[in-house]
Amino acid sequence: MGKKSRVKTQKSGTGAASVISPKEMMNLVSDLLQKCSGPAPAPGKEWEEYIQIRSLVEKIRKKQKGLSVVFDGTRDDFFPELMSWAAENGASCEGFEISNFAEEGYGLKATRDIKAEEMFLWIPRKMLMTVESAKNSVLGPLYSQDRILQAMGNVTLAFHLLCERANPASFWLPYIRTLPSEYDIPLYFEEDEVHYLQSTQAIHDVFSQYKNTARQYAYFYKIIQTHPNASKLPLKDSFTYDDYRWAVSSVMTRQNQIPTEDGSHVTLALIPLWDMCNHTNGLITTGYNLEDDRCECVALQDYKQDEQIYIFYGTRSNAELVIHNGFFHDNNSHDRVKIKLGVSKSERLYAMKAEVLARAGIPSSSIFALHCSEPPISAQLLAFLRVFCMTEDELKEYLVGDHAIDKIFTLGNAEFPVSWENEIKLWTFLETRTTLLLKTYKTSTEDDRSLLEKPDLSFHSKVAIKLRLAEKEILEKAMASGKSKREHFQKQLEEGAPLPKYEESNISLLENSVSDSKLPIILRKLEEADEAGEEELKMNEALSDENAGGDVLVNGDSKQLSGTETENRETPYGEGSA
Repeated sequence: MGKKSRVKTQKSGTGAASVISPKEMMNLVSDLLQKCSGPAPAPGKEWEEYIQIRSLVEKIRKKQKGLSVVFDGTRDDFFPELMSWAAENGASCEGFEISNFAEEGYGLKATRDIKAEEMFLWIPRKMLMTVESAKNSVLGPLYSQDRILQAMGNVTLAFHLLCERANPASFWLPYIRTLPSEYDIPLYFEEDEVHYLQSTQAIHDVFSQYKNTARQYAYFYKIIQTHPNASKLPLKDSFTYDDYRWAVSSVMTRQNQIPTEDGSHVTLALIPLWDMCNHTNGLITTGYNLEDDRCECVALQDYKQDEQIYIFYGTRSNAELVIHNGFFHDNNSHDRVKIKLGVSKSERLYAMKAEVLARAGIPSSSIFALHCSEPPISAQLLAFLRVFCMTEDELKEYLVGDHAIDKIFTLGNAEFPVSWENEIKLWTFLETRTTLLLKTYKTSTEDDRSLLEKPDLSFHSKVAIKLRLAEKEILEKAMASGKSKREHFQKQLEEGAPLPKYEESNISLLENSVSDSKLPIILRKLEEADEAGEEELKMNEALSDENAGGDVLVNGDSKQLSGTETENRETPYGEGSA
């Protein structure tokens, strides 16, 4: 989704060679690497650091003007070649065509009626760009020596893409030529457009994305210029920041996990043609068929001829869609706002609370989420808040009381309050916390709605304001829910209503309920875990470097596609910024 690609017509290798010497560029890059590798800024200083890094990046971009590799013509010119290449290599090319859908950009349009769950698209492995194909390419020698490439498949894919783009004989050139020349993720925002994201929950991830991309570019620029195993890469004479930004953005908006050929583990891949599909709400309908060694996709719903064919990218919040895909989804049923909560280690009851939480499979400090739906909190967050607000006597009941182990299963179940007082405390806490979070924004929801009416807003500015407004609306709903719940349980207490008691027969409510609020939290994975943490850990273990915006992918459920059991291991990201 997003805007149509804006393809430049400049030629590679012209314009900048006489402007800057290799030594001068190396000095600029060294300054950038040093600036991006320092300690994290003090609270309140993140914007200042972002501006300083951005200033260095813009200096480098200015000096490199005219050196980036681009293709003549427009994306439209290369779509027929993409379809021919796909057909020649065993992909399905019947029943759809590539079409431009206004603000959503390019996508797939049905050329005939397609039934729900009908397999309409498959892509064989040989068409995919994977970490394995990268290791077997000209990038192989450097990969074998560089710990960052070995630790981070998304970075490997970005360099694989750059090397193949520079090779006129590349097998993947018909695919690469159809990729957008620019994207709508925050890496491409102007400074004033990023400013609209100030005070949002998403701004930290935006800063990290920009800083990590700049740091990786500086690191790899030096590697390409000095490492013996990089001498044969087609990047030594021209490796610009814009090139790297384009490559990591292409990977970020398209990467998916698939099983390796032997099925023993997963690898990252770019999936040509399939990644043209745009996003809507629904279920994941793509899987990998190991027997036929291909990616397969069934229709999410019935499609009539000339209708756009959509897929579901996964349960992503609008912040994730904006940061990693470059668009805002107006009807996102999975939208949510992060909220970091923890039990203070200095609290007198910390050990008891931490133990109850541990038995429930919940850390004593974690990132949770407030959801756009009702109730705004998940079973995990309800359980955490109940323990967070417990008295010493209540904690003992869940540690050593009768049926203490069984009662752990009720912590995330709205049907079994710990006590009326506990419910009042937790909903009061939620109401107060969301009120405070709303006060951190510099504009109101009314201000944002008025801004969106301005006709001269850029696409990026509109996306940023929509994201800011959506966060506030979620917080306002959570605040209202907290107030309503607090008043309800206050009334229960005042009227002396009997407290529902846990009985062994109640376990059926916990095991078979559809409602998230009734699920036994010990059996569920914490959905609100900070996804960036795993990638950042990989980078820190490698060379104290972080992720250039690559996404951590989660596994989907196994799917039955046309009678063949396939393992669906992708969080699909489609066109992103068409």
